[in-house]
Amino acid sequence: MNTKPSNAFIAASWVALLVGFCAFIIGLWNAQMPLNEKGYYFTVLMYGLFAAISLQKSVRDQLEGIPVTGIYYGLSWFSVLLTLVLLTVGLWNATLTLSEKGFYAMSFGLSLFAAIAVQKNTRDARAGGPTPEPAPNLS
Repeated sequence: MNTKPSNAFIAASWVALLVGFCAFIIGLWNAQMPLNEKGYYFTVLMYGLFAAISLQKSVRDQLEGIPVTGIYYGLSWFSVLLTLVLLTVGLWNATLTLSEKGFYAMSFGLSLFAAIAVQKNTRDARAGGPTPEPAPNLS
């Protein structure tokens, strides 16, 4: 049975996406690195967000019996893994402090996770179904 996600979960997912994305972008804006390096990290972030959403959709489609070609499913997984490798290689070779590298890795991870949650919530909300009622207060 599909149920609509709660408004609190929808809001938390959007807030997490905005926090992760904005933190990454603000970090890039303030970073002391060449513009081409900033462009590299920005492109990896955007590609990662698209790949994560695409993977979530293709996995969900398969679970619901909606046909997904093997090549698209494989490309979705490959794209997510590629963005993780590209970010790792970029940060490994960057002349940043360890705290900066950790900041970019964590905000990237938060953004990808939140993008998946937002996509899931959007799909569940469109699928319909009643909004679950809160548990009764037994106190």
